[in-house]
Amino acid sequence: MKIVTKKAQREHLKRNEEKWSQTLMAAGWTALPSVILERQQGLGLEPLDLNILLQLARHWWYSDKLPYPSKKTIAACIGVHESTVRKRIARMEADGLIQRIERYKADGGQLSNFYSFDGLIKSASPYAEEVLETRKKRRAEDADRIRRKRPKKLTLVPQPADE
Repeated sequence: MKIVTKKAQREHLKRNEEKWSQTLMAAGWTALPSVILERQQGLGLEPLDLNILLQLARHWWYSDKLPYPSKKTIAACIGVHESTVRKRIARMEADGLIQRIERYKADGGQLSNFYSFDGLIKSASPYAEEVLETRKKRRAEDADRIRRKRPKKLTLVPQPADE
C-alpha cells in the first residue's frame, strides 16, 4: 500500500480546488473509488442505489467509524420517499453489498443504523484488480516499445474478398 504524505494530500486537495473551486471543496467532499462508478452495472447497482451509496459515503469520514445517517435524511437529500430508500437499502443488503448494523439508545430506543461497506468493497475488489492488472500490462508494453530499437513487424490478416 502506498503511503501518502501530508504534502501530497495538500497538493491533491489543491488540484481538486483548481477543478471544483476552493469554496466547494471547503464546504466538504466525498471520496468514492472510481471502479464503483465504472462498474456499477456489474455490481448490480441502479442509479438510485449509487445515489444512496454516495449519501452514505458522505458520512463516512474514518474507517473505524461507520456512517449512520437516517433514511429520512438520505431521502430528503435525494428527493425520494423514505420508504424508497428503505427498500433500496434492503435490496443492497440482500445482495451483500452493504450491511445494516442496528444502534440503540441506553434506554433501548432505536437510533439510525450503522452501515458497513464490506460487501461492496469485496464485490468491487476483483474489478479494481482487473484495472490494476491492465494498467500494469500497459506500462510494460509502453516500456517495451520505448526500449525497442526497431518497429515490430505487423502481420496483416487478409480480408475476405467481397463477392
